[in-house]
Amino acid sequence: MEGSIQIDNSWYIPATSSRADDRTRVLKSGESFAVFSRHGEISWVGFGEQGFYFLGTRHLSFWHIKLAEREPMLLNSMVRLDNSRLLVDQTTPDLFHDESLWIPKGSLHLHREMIANDNSLSEYLKIVSYHDQPLRFSLEYQFDADFSDIFEVRGVHRAQHGKQKEPRLEQDAVILTYEGLDGVTRRTRLGFNKHPDELTRDTAKFWIELAPGESYELESLVSCVHDEAQFDLLVHAQSASAKNRAVAADRAASAAIWTDNEQFNDWLDRSTADLRILTTETCYGPYPYAGIPWFSTPFGRDGLITALQTLWVRPELTRGVLAFLAATQAESDNPYQEAEPGKILHELREGELPALNEVPFRRYYGTVDATPLFVVLASHYFQRTGDLAFIRQLWPNIEEALNWVTTKLSQDGFLCYHQHVKGGLVQQGWKDSNDSIFHDDGSDAVPPIALCEVQGYAWEAMKCGADLADRLQLEDKASYWRTLADRLREDFEANFWLDDLDMYALALDGNGKPCAVRSSNQGHLLYNGMVKPERAARLVRQFTGENAFSGWGLRTIFAGEARYNPMSYHNGSVWPHDTALAAAGLARYGFIDEALKIIEGLFDASIFFDQHRLPELFCGFNRLPGQAPILYPVACAPQAWASGAIFMLIEAMLGIGFDCDQPRLRLLYPRLPSYLNWIRIRGLRYGSASIDLVVRRHGKDVAVSTERRSGDIELIAVL
Repeated sequence: MEGSIQIDNSWYIPATSSRADDRTRVLKSGESFAVFSRHGEISWVGFGEQGFYFLGTRHLSFWHIKLAEREPMLLNSMVRLDNSRLLVDQTTPDLFHDESLWIPKGSLHLHREMIANDNSLSEYLKIVSYHDQPLRFSLEYQFDADFSDIFEVRGVHRAQHGKQKEPRLEQDAVILTYEGLDGVTRRTRLGFNKHPDELTRDTAKFWIELAPGESYELESLVSCVHDEAQFDLLVHAQSASAKNRAVAADRAASAAIWTDNEQFNDWLDRSTADLRILTTETCYGPYPYAGIPWFSTPFGRDGLITALQTLWVRPELTRGVLAFLAATQAESDNPYQEAEPGKILHELREGELPALNEVPFRRYYGTVDATPLFVVLASHYFQRTGDLAFIRQLWPNIEEALNWVTTKLSQDGFLCYHQHVKGGLVQQGWKDSNDSIFHDDGSDAVPPIALCEVQGYAWEAMKCGADLADRLQLEDKASYWRTLADRLREDFEANFWLDDLDMYALALDGNGKPCAVRSSNQGHLLYNGMVKPERAARLVRQFTGENAFSGWGLRTIFAGEARYNPMSYHNGSVWPHDTALAAAGLARYGFIDEALKIIEGLFDASIFFDQHRLPELFCGFNRLPGQAPILYPVACAPQAWASGAIFMLIEAMLGIGFDCDQPRLRLLYPRLPSYLNWIRIRGLRYGSASIDLVVRRHGKDVAVSTERRSGDIELIAVL
């Protein structure tokens, strides 16, 4: 079976070919996204993921242009830094007629601009002739829509499909229609602002005459709707204006950050722009969709961690994440969805296969860590904003989440998981591939499984819940949760620490047997502060050793461990968000030099990646002189928590914190790496107040100064 294979009930994306062998171009808007080749084309090459998707369905599966019956040659291709549009410049190769050179290469210039705007994709094309003779030639757009569900694109095979209806041809448009087995009619309209000379179900042909120096312009619009909704028929200029307004509004809502290092700025700007396009406005507020192409949908864990990464710079995103997850919190038991009262969503999917329950992910709760992370994020949000009114609004959801955490503690006192339904996820932590949790001899861990980092999340959730309960004058609940948290920490230290490993166990299996495997999971424990100080230094030595640190980032499983493979999804690869959490944890415990070493690895990696975009993950091979990081073949790019990593790293190196009892920004022992002489932050808000500041490096020391202050906010720097 090609595509997505279900191996022991774990959803797996095999690579029959590599996404790394061609640089794709990505656009996203709302519930739609597009994946193009560098040529601005959509076809079935490579892994076959190219297309324009809307609400989990591919509405455009083929999009090619031909000039004089030939494919144009690529001159340049780029997505604008703000991710608002794809720009492609092309020319024709040498064109022959009756064995004589008719149009020399480079005589015609094609400039193309593509914009995704909600449920539509528009293209503006301009052709300029630099030939010294009048020319008459054909222009063809070739197109198709297969209406595949995203899970079909990933490779899920179906016994039955819906019905494609006969195309409807209009004067300047073709309408393709698919009637799904879920009762939803999906339609794609492919239209042009000029009447084609020839129009069929899959081709629009125009005859063009150009004198020397003349130009020809054409606009095309792909619009997607479900059932009886009306097609969006905006002209390209309207889509461009809407994009410009959205980008300007987003910039105005966030603090601006820049440094004296242009390569660092490139990484920062790309991450900012990627978070912008991945963030979708829901009826509850903004939510960062996980990644393109496979995960352009709300994921609980991904959204929560992305919000933690960016909370200090954009708390509005955290508020949206919390509101969305509160609204979708499970209220009753549903074994097929792995839902239980109080549990926080893992994944929400639109599309035909989820609607028909052919995959269990329409609204799926098979995650052990999203629920405690929800409580943690709510507490961090309050610390950042002082917004007690919103916490009161969320309190029933927070309490339900904590009730789920505490009632699910095992007899040994740990938060465990096991698969409840065939077809759901076997492993339900962040490393959710089927082979990710194992013993030091390579054998599988038997469920129920208690992951080390999940105990840290549960411990912090109970502490955070207690702090919020104190704010709401619920002293009995606060005392109860603190008592449980203290007990969990002691039980954890007693059962998870392995002296001969010099680390905590990756997990305890259902028999209480430790998985004595060195892994990156324990970096999350440093991040949330569960590790006792006397053991932190021993962990740090492990994390900065050559088995853990590849030179680019932290391996998920350390070299030399059972199942270690630098090309695997979770057993030796490098995930930027995972590395960032560990680096922030090192800084929290005062190991700032070690944290800066890890941060430098990710920064150096960003220089090599296309568009300075850190992907979802990359291979964990050792860094070698003169060699770039090695790509993972089917990694998502952009990916929300990979994009958010840089903000967590800046927060860690500057020691950024906030006091909610009075408007105060704290910088605790800030440091800058050798490649940054200064970092400037403008428009950092706390309520209605804002502040501009600059941190300058002097050797290993720094100086902090305020450049502007508006409203009631104080800056305290401990140097």
